[in-house]
Amino acid sequence: MTVTRGHVGVACGLTVGGAVFTRLYRPWHLRWGSTDSEVDATLPGDEIVDAPTFAATRAVSIDARPADVWPWIVQLGFNRAGWYSYDLLDTVGRNGPVKIVSSLHHLRLGDLVPLGPGGGGLYVTGLVPGRWLLWGDKHGYTTWLWAIEPVGMSSSRLLTRVRSHYRWTHPEILFSLLLAEPFDFPMMRKCLLGIKHRAESPHPPTG
Repeated sequence: MTVTRGHVGVACGLTVGGAVFTRLYRPWHLRWGSTDSEVDATLPGDEIVDAPTFAATRAVSIDARPADVWPWIVQLGFNRAGWYSYDLLDTVGRNGPVKIVSSLHHLRLGDLVPLGPGGGGLYVTGLVPGRWLLWGDKHGYTTWLWAIEPVGMSSSRLLTRVRSHYRWTHPEILFSLLLAEPFDFPMMRKCLLGIKHRAESPHPPTG
């Protein structure tokens, strides 16, 4: 195979792009919206995943009480209320609900929360209603926490923390590197802002 200038240019572009992603974009998006103290805080589930390869703590301020934020979190999930993100991705093109679906609020330990089509997902590993909800796999490789902290009498901080230990020899590593790594943040940012928008609505519909 003859190496051309085009090949060299592509190789250089990939090298530069990888360096920018690793050194600048990834460290920024892994802590989007969160403070130093929130990133450093020990939160429920941290003890499950030892030495995570992927550790993201994101946060958003919400002008609503924790009790008004919780309903939007507990109903998250594919084929549940979706992810309040991009409909094409998280609900297969259907419009995500903008109402509180009370029938989805009876989560128990061990319940499966589907992450996408195909039936795979994470399990409810722990919860304190109105305060935090923890999902995880059955092998201790991944946890996903949603935590609500009250701020004053009528506001909240919503934190989400994902901790995952990559299995480099497992086929799922291709999904993590090619899909989860680049697309996790855009969807999570949209999801957090979607929860904020819904929780701050004065009279959200229920059904």
